[in-house]
Amino acid sequence: MVHEDTRRDFFAANYARLAGWVRRQVDDDETAHDIAAEAFTRLLSRWSDSYDPHAYLYKVAVNLLRDHWRRAQRERRALTLAAADRHDGPVLRSDLRTMLEPLPEHQRTAVLLHYLAGFSIREVAAIVGRPEGTVKSDLFHARARIRAELDGTDD
Repeated sequence: MVHEDTRRDFFAANYARLAGWVRRQVDDDETAHDIAAEAFTRLLSRWSDSYDPHAYLYKVAVNLLRDHWRRAQRERRALTLAAADRHDGPVLRSDLRTMLEPLPEHQRTAVLLHYLAGFSIREVAAIVGRPEGTVKSDLFHARARIRAELDGTDD
């Protein structure tokens, strides 16, 4: 069992980075801190020396983000339908979010972790629980889809 000091040190060393990374994904401070806090709560309640706590922490955060995105997508659909009768329509999102949204979830997650959060392919693989080769393939296919989308919109 890990001592309380080790857990406290781990939290102090990693909370700000995790919360910042989540913040860039959700574009909302309160939600980012809620997700980061929940990820740490889950990690600390299941702490074990048999796995890398850093990878487990980000795996939990990714799963919480997926839940958040699913919930947000349902809400956006409802708002879009409600706004259909109005002239102002839904608010535009950033180009990046718009580009990543149509990607399959595993590709979007790999892109966010590798390119935006700065994790190595090995770290991304540990976080998402997939082989490194699969993560490389996910990144390759994500880049190809984004490139095709860019080429299609430039015509």
